[in-house]
Amino acid sequence: MGKILITASHYHELCADARELLESRGHELMINESALPYYTFQQLAEVVGNIDAAVVGLDEWTEEVFRMAPRLKVIAKFGVGTDNIDCDTAKEYGIKVINAPGQNSNAVAELTVGFMIQLLRNILPLYEGIRQGQWVRYIGGELKGKTVGLFGFGAVAKLVAKKLSSFETEVIACDLHPDSEYAKKYNVGLVSAEEVVERSDILSVHLPATSATYHLVDKAMISKMKRGACMINCARGAVVDTEALTEALKSGYLAGAALDAFETEPLPADSLLLTCDNVICTPHTGAETYEAYRNVSLCTAQGILDVLEGREPLYWVNRTGGTI
Repeated sequence: MGKILITASHYHELCADARELLESRGHELMINESALPYYTFQQLAEVVGNIDAAVVGLDEWTEEVFRMAPRLKVIAKFGVGTDNIDCDTAKEYGIKVINAPGQNSNAVAELTVGFMIQLLRNILPLYEGIRQGQWVRYIGGELKGKTVGLFGFGAVAKLVAKKLSSFETEVIACDLHPDSEYAKKYNVGLVSAEEVVERSDILSVHLPATSATYHLVDKAMISKMKRGACMINCARGAVVDTEALTEALKSGYLAGAALDAFETEPLPADSLLLTCDNVICTPHTGAETYEAYRNVSLCTAQGILDVLEGREPLYWVNRTGGTI
C-alpha cells in the first residue's frame, strides 16, 4: 500500500485512533518525532520522493517540493489554514489538498475567550508578582458590558460569540458571507468592517492568510480603533502588521494584545513585540488540546483514505484552485 508522511507534531502519542485507521488499511506511516510541527526543506527533500500522501503541519509545500514527489496524491493540512501550501500549483501536479475545518475550532475559541479575561484582569503579571514576593493588586475590567468585535465570522468566531453570550457582552461581527441565522440566534450584530474596528473594546481577528488579508490590520486600521482597546489574534500572523501593533502597544494607544500567531514562527527572541509589557504571546497553541488532536487526525486520515482509495474527499481545498 502507500507511504504516508506525517510532519504534524505529537502524532504518535495523541493520534492513536487515526494512526490505527491508516495502518489498518495497510499504509506505512513516516511520523515526525520532533515536538515542532514542521519539517525543513532539507528534511522534506530526503523523503518526499517515496510518499503517496502527507499530513502536514507548518512546513512549506511549494513547487520545488512537488517536483521531487512524483507519487504524491494528497496533502492533508493538520488543521484549517492552508497558506503554507501552494494549492494552485499542487493542483497542476495532480495533488489534492484537503484540510479539517471545524475540528479544532472549539479549542481556538476557548483560548480566545481566555485571552480576553487575561487582558482585562492581568492574571499572569499578578502571579509573577506573587512569585517575587509582591502583593500588588490590579484594578481590571469585566467582559460584561464590553463590545467585542469579531473580525471575520467563521467557525472559530461563531463559537467565540456563542461562549460570550453568557458574559453579557455586546458582540458585533463582520464577514464577506455572514451567517445571519447563527448571528441572530446568539444576538450578534452584523456590521461593516469599519464599524467592528471603530466600536470594539476588544477586537478579535478571525481571518485567513491570503494576499487580500496580508497586513490588513495595519497602522491606519489600528489608528481607527478605540484608544485603550485590546486586540486578539488567534488566526494568522500575516493578517496583522507586527511593527504597527508594537508601536501602538508601546505608545499606550492600545491597552493590550494577545497573540497566538505571528508573521514569523517561531517568533524571534529579539522581536520588539516581546519588549512590550502589555502583550501576551503563545506559540501557536490554539489548537493544542487532546480533543482537537483526535478530531483533526481522524478527519485528515479519512480524507487521505478517500483519495488513496479513489473516492472524493469531503474537504477538498483546491478543487477549483486557490487557498482558504
